[in-house]
Amino acid sequence: MSLFVRKNVTAGAPAALVALALLTAGCAGQDDDASSPQAGSAASATEHGYVEGAQEAAEQQSRLVLNDPGTGDTRVLDLITGKTHEESRTRGATELTTDGRFGYFHTADGTRVLDGGAWMVDHGDHVHYYRAAIRDAGRLPAGSGARVRSDAAVTAVTDEEGRATVHRRAEPEKGRVGSPRALPGTHAGAVVPYAEHLLTLTDDGKGVPKATVYDRAGGRTASPDATCEDPAGDAVTRRGVVFGCADGALLIREDDGDFTAEKIPYADEVPAGERASSFRHRAGSDTLTAPAGDRAVWVLDVTERTWTRVETGPVVAANTAGEGSPLLVLETDGALHGYDIATGEQTARTERLLTGDRRADAGGSGPVIEVDRSRAYVNDPEGRRVHEIDYNDGLRIARTFGLDMEPALMVETGR
Repeated sequence: MSLFVRKNVTAGAPAALVALALLTAGCAGQDDDASSPQAGSAASATEHGYVEGAQEAAEQQSRLVLNDPGTGDTRVLDLITGKTHEESRTRGATELTTDGRFGYFHTADGTRVLDGGAWMVDHGDHVHYYRAAIRDAGRLPAGSGARVRSDAAVTAVTDEEGRATVHRRAEPEKGRVGSPRALPGTHAGAVVPYAEHLLTLTDDGKGVPKATVYDRAGGRTASPDATCEDPAGDAVTRRGVVFGCADGALLIREDDGDFTAEKIPYADEVPAGERASSFRHRAGSDTLTAPAGDRAVWVLDVTERTWTRVETGPVVAANTAGEGSPLLVLETDGALHGYDIATGEQTARTERLLTGDRRADAGGSGPVIEVDRSRAYVNDPEGRRVHEIDYNDGLRIARTFGLDMEPALMVETGR
């Protein structure tokens, strides 16, 4: 039984108890499906997505995974307790990514997997939060350019050559990578697990990459008739999977086992250097952000199927919580700026957060903005600190965490 549910039930309230009983029944039914795309954990043989050794909590258990590629220093900052945990070093990481629980350190000789020890299980009408010990979970045999995407049941790894393998997610939850299964074909973008299938853009060398759907066993299923020229970037939303294309975005959705594709085009032709090529958003949100060249940001509203270009100052990083929240843009003046997405007007600005004027490099090393349901986090590598921002309160700096290393790479887990 979720503590999240209990805290909303008051003694002596019959209606609430009836609602609780219905909610518990619905949750139990959902837990029978190990491959539910919203389940958050593959170990659904146990109740509510629980895994051995985990503790359920009443609120989101956010943690920041941090790394300095030069020294290899690695830390996990627990945002609930404020404590920093020192982990074994990973030198030479060119990128750090996450699926909400695991941190993936991409290096030239493979990808280290670190269990951040915090995750959530989203059943749609309620959420379960878990925390567990931080531990290493092995190493994927895929180098710096690997793209790692996960859902509740599997993790798909696509290498720089477009070859893909599929891993059972239950394995890293037990502290090991396990044996992968090769997926056929060559893929122009990441292979993305979604709705108990694997979505990708297949490059057969004969033209524009095509949307392709595989089942979990690697067999092709009925795929929508859709193409994506010069694919770059992808994101999973509640409305479907988004792939960035030369002319906008391709949205692939599932409805009762059938997959459909829909283009969300730019209003006008966009030069290659100003196209959305990497997306950032709050997990669970349908509003995506991406740099639009050096001095603007794209905002893609997947629900409304619209692109908005917001003119800003020189962009270091951008993100948004969506759903009426401001567009957050870290600019080269070192300050975080808030913009109204609809009007493009600046609504708030912090003091200087960055010690230097370092931009993120092509691999993502440098300042970024991580966003959850109530806070945003900005890493200041040269200043050896991370700022916590309340974006609903005029970009108020809520906390600043001093560190004993340079957090050049940062991701948030537990969401």
